[in-house]
Amino acid sequence: MATEKKAQVFDSEEALSVSLAKYIADLSEKFIKQKGSFTVVVSGGSLIKSLRKLVEAPYVDSIDWSKWHMFWVDERVVPKDHPDSNYLLAFDSFLSKVPIPPGNIYAINDALSAEGAADDYETCIKHMVHNGVISTSEASGIPKFDLMLLGMGPDGHVASLFPGHPLLQEKSKWVAFIKESPKPPPERITFTFPVINSSANVVLVVAGAGKAHPVHVALGDGQDPELLPVQMVSPEGELTWFLDKDAASKL
Repeated sequence: MATEKKAQVFDSEEALSVSLAKYIADLSEKFIKQKGSFTVVVSGGSLIKSLRKLVEAPYVDSIDWSKWHMFWVDERVVPKDHPDSNYLLAFDSFLSKVPIPPGNIYAINDALSAEGAADDYETCIKHMVHNGVISTSEASGIPKFDLMLLGMGPDGHVASLFPGHPLLQEKSKWVAFIKESPKPPPERITFTFPVINSSANVVLVVAGAGKAHPVHVALGDGQDPELLPVQMVSPEGELTWFLDKDAASKL
């Protein structure tokens, strides 16, 4: 089933962030009413900066942060206080400014190896599925997160799923590890496409002219000899692109 691709293009990254905050706040309200929790998955990089409007009025006071549960679609296997840590990035810019209960923030166990951290994170998610915080896909039984917020690299990679890598084809694991990431640091854990594509809502937040080519390939009629990982994002639920005009410049 092909996912309908909705793309919103904004004049600036600032306007994108304003609209993204409203979109997330509306979804938060909807899911908390429906199921009493809101499960949100974030990536690293510039995505976290795009969430900055949520920590301002009116959202910082109107969102029921106590019902949020936050996960990472990928993480670098480094200590939580390391500059490469996606957790640290999210903590400094976002989590330290909103009252999400610390027990509802699911970082990887940074004391483990890449393989151990991936297994441990998958076990954590299984536990959350078992206790009903995370929904599951009726089609597959795979975790169905309420909202998955993804960035994209200039090479079209999402999470730590890189062009041409065998993990693009991983079907059984929910969380996998990678030891030879083409971008440093080399060791990471990442959700796999079955989990990404089981989500109720996937948002791709892409800004900057450096990303115009993969946007053109994925959304327009651009050609690329290699299947870009972003082209494999095809959720059961809704896929929405938030683009600034530079990223959309080739559409």
